[in-house]
Amino acid sequence: MLNDMMLGQFFPENSVLHRMDARAKIIMLFILIIAIFLCDSRVDYSLLIFLNIALMLVSKIPFIMYLKALKPMFWIVLFTFVVHVFSGEGKTIASLWIFSVTWEGLSEGIFITLRLVLLVLMASILTFTTSPLVLTDALESLLSPFKKIGVPAHELSMMMTIALRFIPTLITETDKIIKAQKSRGADFSSGNILQRMKYVMPILIPLFVGAFRRADELAMAMESRCYRGGQGRTRMKEMKIGNLDFCLMVIFAAIIACLLFFKIEGI
Repeated sequence: MLNDMMLGQFFPENSVLHRMDARAKIIMLFILIIAIFLCDSRVDYSLLIFLNIALMLVSKIPFIMYLKALKPMFWIVLFTFVVHVFSGEGKTIASLWIFSVTWEGLSEGIFITLRLVLLVLMASILTFTTSPLVLTDALESLLSPFKKIGVPAHELSMMMTIALRFIPTLITETDKIIKAQKSRGADFSSGNILQRMKYVMPILIPLFVGAFRRADELAMAMESRCYRGGQGRTRMKEMKIGNLDFCLMVIFAAIIACLLFFKIEGI
């Protein structure tokens, strides 16, 4: 499972989404997130699923990568589905001890599951098609208007991007530590819960030590390059929103308007 963790990965391709301005992609992601929470009917979800599949095809990234992005969320999605299925009220389909499955609970569980899956896939589309450095510049640009009220836009965007960038590195290091411990005879699959929690300590301690060492090395590297925050910094490539970005943002805004219309009309 550790090798299947796709969060924070970037796949360079020559697609429309890769060529788009990162700020436009972040804005569209927020629009889609709002749209997901506005959805409460089959028509709304069908429209969002179709749009999500279209974006995945346009990105030119293999579908297997998106499935790998969903894999770590499997148990969370399954738990959420089961909780809603057994906690719904209405006409009973089946009963198990003190729990009962209802049509309303089943429908709510499917909608909530789809909502979680769509959120993960849309966030994956953004990270798969945008490099961490470009994402940093885009976040800083979008947060720059808040500098007037004292918000450290550059520092916040830098911290978020560094955290996102080091997720794959820490996952790889965790996998190496587990394999090293297994080669020394460690058994992580047997015993009760308390014993398995004890087995986790030989993994967490070297992982935290390695993470602190990497953070110290990164800080020293940034200081040696005279990094002093965002003040006075310039960019080799200035970000510009083109006609394609503007048109796609208008299309996404129109989709939100359609979803609001369906919601008001009760379609």
